[in-house]
Amino acid sequence: MVGCLGKRIGPRILGRRVESNVPEVIYRILEEPVSKDEVLGKTDVPQTLQELMSEMKQSRSDAKAFALRLREMIVLLEQRTRTAKIQEYLYRHVASSSIPKQLHCLALKLANEHSNNAAARLQLPSAELVPALVDNSYFHFVLASDNVLAASVVATSLVKNALRPEKFVLHIITDRKTYSPMQAWFSLHPLDPAIIEVKALHQFDWLSKGKVPVLEAMEKDQRVRSQFRGGSSAIVANNTEKPQVIAAKLQALSPKYNSLMNHIRIHLPELFPSLNKVVFLDDDIVIQTDLSPLWDIDMNGKVNGAVETCRGEDSFVMSKRFKSYLNFSHPLIAKNFDPNECAWAYGMNIFDLEAWRKTNISLTYYHWLEENFKSDLSLWQLGTLPPGLIAFYGHVHVIDPFWHMLGLGYQDNTTLADAETAGVIHFNGRAKPWLDIAFPQLRPLWAKYIDFSDKFIKGCHIRAS
Repeated sequence: MVGCLGKRIGPRILGRRVESNVPEVIYRILEEPVSKDEVLGKTDVPQTLQELMSEMKQSRSDAKAFALRLREMIVLLEQRTRTAKIQEYLYRHVASSSIPKQLHCLALKLANEHSNNAAARLQLPSAELVPALVDNSYFHFVLASDNVLAASVVATSLVKNALRPEKFVLHIITDRKTYSPMQAWFSLHPLDPAIIEVKALHQFDWLSKGKVPVLEAMEKDQRVRSQFRGGSSAIVANNTEKPQVIAAKLQALSPKYNSLMNHIRIHLPELFPSLNKVVFLDDDIVIQTDLSPLWDIDMNGKVNGAVETCRGEDSFVMSKRFKSYLNFSHPLIAKNFDPNECAWAYGMNIFDLEAWRKTNISLTYYHWLEENFKSDLSLWQLGTLPPGLIAFYGHVHVIDPFWHMLGLGYQDNTTLADAETAGVIHFNGRAKPWLDIAFPQLRPLWAKYIDFSDKFIKGCHIRAS
């Protein structure tokens, strides 16, 4: 960067035209390798371009002295910019990894309601609607979440935008601790005529029988992470990596990436043995259109209907290929995969469970998780998408980008007008819409599906902005 800046601005600062003959000594000094200790302890380095110019005029320095001072100034500014960026990323990591007190409050109030109010303990769905849970003539959606507020937005936006809500079945999977609050919320806030099922993981027969690969993998993953990664402090202490790389690693340390809710989708065929097709929804999305046409998409024998992430107008969000996630400097990855293969998105996926059951996708997923453990987590960036990219390799049917707009949680270039044109918007990234760090111009797209006059919402001081 220093050398590039020297060639670009050096001639202008010296008062010459760009094409003039700048002394070679300037280029030579600016292109020398930068030492991290170059400005260590120095207190007289110019802070601004104006200070540099004033100093040069007073000292009448030659070209070499000018280049040395310019270099010191640029190195200092680079270091400060890097430190500021990393601090920002660290603060965002801490903010996104903690649970806001409003969400704690909501869970506690609903758990209390579940204990004291029979109306908050209704069977979901009611007995006469249970047959619909395994009826393939309905449109089946699956949502795995331990966040009641987020789940309520997904469910409400799904049903309110449905043309035939009476044919929609939403299977909400949650964990043991969130089951009571989740059941209380949907018991007291029914979305008739849609059918809502709330079920905790421990209530699935398949998960209670013998050893479950996902649980074993999570246990290993947690153990290896603690041994080799050193947490956020070790990541931030790295003086050689770019701030964007550090940001990606911090984001991947988020508790959600080691959450059973995030891994459980690899077992959809076992969890729903009677269903032929489901649409899996993340809890940080908002649905803005009727999703029943997803069942009309011909998957051509593929398992996973997903939006590609390597083509699109937003080059920042839609530029993700396998090399964006997998470590191609590792021979095991380089030998088996193409770095330029287009990646695809989790968040809103059509899964043909019939086709899935004829494959070894789940076994492939766990094989590569095991290889990653053996390689000290060096095969890919932390997270659940990379092993998913590998497991579904060759099994993905590309769907229209209209069905899944990404990036609303990690960049604010998306305009409200553009976001409103998408069928599903995804707040993937740190800036979740229920956090204070959410992008304010995009949060209303999520908040519009919350009733802020509701007694639980008001009682926990959850506000629209």
